[in-house]
Amino acid sequence: MSAPARLLVVDDDPINRRLLASYLKREGHEVATANDGAEGWALLQREPFDIALLDVLMPELDGYGVLERMQADPVLCHVRVIMISSVEETDSIVRCIELGADDYLPKPFSPVLLRARISAGLGRKRLHDLEREYLEQVGHVVDAAGAVEQGTFEPAALNGVAERDDALGKLARIFQRMAREVAARERALKQEVRQLRIEIDEAKATRQVAEITETDYFRELQRKADALRAR
Repeated sequence: MSAPARLLVVDDDPINRRLLASYLKREGHEVATANDGAEGWALLQREPFDIALLDVLMPELDGYGVLERMQADPVLCHVRVIMISSVEETDSIVRCIELGADDYLPKPFSPVLLRARISAGLGRKRLHDLEREYLEQVGHVVDAAGAVEQGTFEPAALNGVAERDDALGKLARIFQRMAREVAARERALKQEVRQLRIEIDEAKATRQVAEITETDYFRELQRKADALRAR
């Protein structure tokens, strides 16, 4: 049995729709149904689904039309699609596959075969989701590199990536550690520069005082002051 998922059943035949939905619910899946292609398309746009099971022949908007719209949508094109129909002609099957369907099952459906198709579809969906997540997290690391160059990097920005137990997670942890070390060195260097400036200012002030006290004019003033104190 495959792991539970959100499935959409689109079929204009109420008996077929109920039978299919009932079976899928017994398998532990969450199932929504639509009476025709137009209703199914509206549901797909409103709610997230892992797999859509589309009847081929429906009034107004048929399964081909729904499939075409899904493939043209940047989000819905990632939803797995299984076509279920009583039409078993090779041309229909080929057309569905060419339009982007993952599989094609004849009516009446075989529970064993349907279970296998659902399991395979969910496997492909989860593999795609993992790949997309991986690429997104690679993007976070790339963004972090740019932030370091701009001096705006925050190590916490990579916390999510650093939790991975693969090579990308290791890279993120190394990146965080290196960034923290660089930041610590920068803070220490700035402190040294501030201390050096203080010392330079103190030395400059000492020289200025010496330049004044070593003049003949200052010595004469000091002599007069000593003479006044001696009276």
